[in-house]
Order: sequence, then C-alpha cells, then structure tokens
Amino acid sequence: TFAHAVNPAIHKKLPYDTDKAFAPVALIGKSPNVLVVSPKSRFKSVQDILAYARAHPGKLTFGSYGNGTSAHLAGEMFKSLGKVDILHVPYKGAGPGINDLMGGQIDMIFSTSASVSGQIKNGQLRALAVTTKDRSPSYPGVPTVAESGVPGYFVDSWYGVFVPEGTPKDVIDRLNGAIKTVSANADFQAALQLEGLVAEVGTPQALGSYVKDEEARWNTIVQQAGIRDMP
Repeated sequence: TFAHAVNPAIHKKLPYDTDKAFAPVALIGKSPNVLVVSPKSRFKSVQDILAYARAHPGKLTFGSYGNGTSAHLAGEMFKSLGKVDILHVPYKGAGPGINDLMGGQIDMIFSTSASVSGQIKNGQLRALAVTTKDRSPSYPGVPTVAESGVPGYFVDSWYGVFVPEGTPKDVIDRLNGAIKTVSANADFQAALQLEGLVAEVGTPQALGSYVKDEEARWNTIVQQAGIRDMP
C-alpha cells in the first residue's frame, strides 16, 4: 500500500531494503484521499482554506490517523505546495479524528475515502476536494486539490502486489495475468468502488517505476516536515 513507498523515508531502520527485497507484480488500483470539513464549517472550498491560512498562519488544524499515514502526508504536501502553515493533529485511528472533526475540535482532514464516504453521503461531512490527479468517479462534482488552487498536488492511496525478489519471471507474469483477469470482473470492480478505488492494473515494470517515483516524492515531503526517524 501507500506505506510501502513512504516507510523508507520515515523509518530509519527497516528490517529489509525496500528497493531490493521485493519484486513488483501489478498495481491493483488507486483511490483518492478526500479533503473534508464539518458541514458547519465556514470553508466551502480549497480557496477559502488557502485564503484563511495565509491570513492567519498556524491557526488552522488538520487531523490525521497517525504520524506517517496518508492523511498526515497529504496534509503536509498541502502545506508545502500551498505555502501555508497549518497545525497537524494526529489521532489514534480514523474514528477519534472524524468525531473531533464533526464536533468542531479540528478544521479538516485529508481522509482516506473508505473512512469518510458514508459520512459524506449522509451529510455529516462536506467534501471540498479529492487528492488524486483526476476527479474521482466516486465523488462526482468534487474538484481535485490541484485544480482548486494548489498546482502539482496529488496523493494516491493505492494497492499493489509484490513478491520476494528472486521469484521467477514466469511466476510473476502468471500472477500479473491472473490479477488482470480478476480486475475485469464486475463483482471485483464493484467491491473496489465501495472503497473509492479504481482498478488500474498494469505491468510489473509499471508498478516498479510508480513506486520509485512515489518514494522520491515522499522522501522530499517527509524531510521538509521533519518527520524522519520514527520508531
């Protein structure tokens, strides 16, 4: 998952070498994080948040589900590319963070889609933007962060399949073909959509390149945010 590409930057000592211990098989799919606020919030758009944050540095807060999670790093990238100062408030899991957001204790969360899709649908949370490069079919009408005033911004939550390095190529190719077959199944696609995921199966080489690019991007953000050397 997302953590596979982020762990080398956050954790000083891993029991493996991410670039050498694994062989890529196939990406399964990607989903957005969703920038959400309380329906009572003054903020109706990303531009509203940017304007307020620039006028009041350090006054706004964004929650996450723990240091180094996608919700945390999506917020740190927003701070970096949006050139704003917003305070990070980590929680131990999605539930406490979402409850505090709905209760007005924090201003926003860059949440995983799976954690907030229900609350968005029933009006308990307001979705301002999705973090992917393109708009999400799971959130029609919700713009991307990039098109809302933060050019170059994108964060993907993703799932992929890896095997131990040294696995024979013919085995990897067979697994890749099986994943492609399954990804075309209507029931499987329906299950993905419940998580806000879009199937995006490619070659082993494509997954390998994608993860290397993700490692480089997140290493920069992690260093800027000063969240290295987590235990």
